[in-house]
Amino acid sequence: MTNLEEMGQNAQNAAFELGQLGTQQKNAALLNMANSLVSNTEKILTANKEDIETAKKNGLKQAMVDRLLLTPDRINDMSNGLRQVMDLPDPIGKIDRGWTTETGLDITQERVPLGVIGMIYEARPNVTVDAAGLCFKAGNAVILRGGKEAINSNIVLSEILRTALKNVDINPNAVQLIDDISHETAQKMMELSDYIDVLIPRGSGKFIKMVVDKAKVPIIETGAGNCHIYVDKDADLDKALKIIINAKVQRPSVCNAAEKIVIHKDVANEFLPKIYAALRANNVEVRGDTLSKAICPDIIPATEEDWGTEYDDYIIAIKIVDSIDEAIKHVNKYNTKHSESIITENYSSSRQFMKQIDAAVVYTNASTRFTDGQQFGFGAEIGISTQKLHARGPMGANELTTTKYLVQGDGQIRK
Repeated sequence: MTNLEEMGQNAQNAAFELGQLGTQQKNAALLNMANSLVSNTEKILTANKEDIETAKKNGLKQAMVDRLLLTPDRINDMSNGLRQVMDLPDPIGKIDRGWTTETGLDITQERVPLGVIGMIYEARPNVTVDAAGLCFKAGNAVILRGGKEAINSNIVLSEILRTALKNVDINPNAVQLIDDISHETAQKMMELSDYIDVLIPRGSGKFIKMVVDKAKVPIIETGAGNCHIYVDKDADLDKALKIIINAKVQRPSVCNAAEKIVIHKDVANEFLPKIYAALRANNVEVRGDTLSKAICPDIIPATEEDWGTEYDDYIIAIKIVDSIDEAIKHVNKYNTKHSESIITENYSSSRQFMKQIDAAVVYTNASTRFTDGQQFGFGAEIGISTQKLHARGPMGANELTTTKYLVQGDGQIRK
């Protein structure tokens, strides 16, 4: 079994060293990491091919295989993500606020690293690179534990990143990968509170719930995405059609893909046949309530379970409502606090939806697929936080910091 205590101690030592690095040193290391990914493209693709072949043999559904797949373009995207992280402002040392008290104490609140971050995640090997880059930029060491599906890809990627750090005289233990994919080791990692300051799980709703239930390390919960698009009575229906197809079909296996459509009854008769035909043309299975089925008889009846399910597949469910108030009530009941969108040309409806929907990200007239650290300008993301403490929404380098108070006195004592 992997010696997690040794990894934890190594990570703590590395984290202390990272805390002493300046912005230029960190950026030079990130650039070297980015270049190393590109120069090792063939090595990465060879390892990834093993993972893809194993996934297909094990009957993993196609949408999930796509999450595993690396291509030269995707490797370039990971490399460019590191370059974008490099170009971001360094959050460490940033002063959030400062003041002088009545007793003459000068107090400043300054951004500092969290320390050692544990990442436990499924399938997607790009998380290995995104997490390493963002944690490093924010001065944190990271211990990575990916899923068995991507183990070969993750091992090669982590080796490349570690070598890139070593080549610029930075402790390679700033990035460590647990290559033991047993459940026992995963459980032990979740209990490593003496070494890991915060644990970030990333994957399916079931996976995240398992980590939340079992972990003894403090958690930042990244959420599953049961994302809705509400087509208002004042929607531009051509715009709605384009947005929904993008949100569902572009990459159905990711957490910001649309899983549900809510349609106002006033436009249902006109819009539903159009969106149904477009979804079926893209091989999406369509489920719906009784009102939807009355308009399009070929729709599969939706069950109560459907409304709360994140499919991560070519499946979507449709609900017809009488009003925007009913739409908001339905979305808030079944969503996972991730990303929700309204399609409307009515400003008042837009403001009501955006104000009353309880989610990390709420859109008007845009695809939910934009909930992404890179799309938000963060370079990459370590996850989409759906909780309300510490961080919410796409988490970039700034969200991987905490603060401490620096108090300068001149002999003051409290009376």
